[in-house]
Amino acid sequence: MDDIAVGPLDLAARVDDALGVQALAFGLTEEEVGVRRHIVLRHLGCPGARALGATTPEGRLVGFVYGMPNSRGHWWSSVVEPYLRNTGSDGWLDDAFVITELHVHPDYQKHGIGRALITAITATAAEPRSILSAIDTESPARALYRSLGYRDLARQVVFPSAPSPYAVMGAPLPLRG
Repeated sequence: MDDIAVGPLDLAARVDDALGVQALAFGLTEEEVGVRRHIVLRHLGCPGARALGATTPEGRLVGFVYGMPNSRGHWWSSVVEPYLRNTGSDGWLDDAFVITELHVHPDYQKHGIGRALITAITATAAEPRSILSAIDTESPARALYRSLGYRDLARQVVFPSAPSPYAVMGAPLPLRG
């Protein structure tokens, strides 16, 4: 995967390409992609939101990550806050950079692209820590996050309309190599 370049991504311009990667990686329906398109575009208007992409030499997007400084006013924070409060971890919502989405095309997974994306985006964060949510199952994604220094802050977090519970994870920045 030496030919994959990780760099800044104009996510608004390439939202359909990014959601195509997410749909394959996450098994989304066309309807779910449509809903997520509006969410992504709304997120991009948040202060400090930024994205990186992983592209082939031909310009094909095969992975992306985006995130932003957290705000307790965001919908995600309002859902996870009670779970974090129950574990004494709600302070993680303050002064944190949230990894909103990180996805790699299934044909390109397990080649270090996800690691490169998340470490690159958090390397430029002004915040001292990072938080994210991931499906609460033992998965390659959770293993990656743990290897970077993320730890479980709350488990069995239920998001409205999500079919599976999530774990909220946090790590001090910079991430471990």
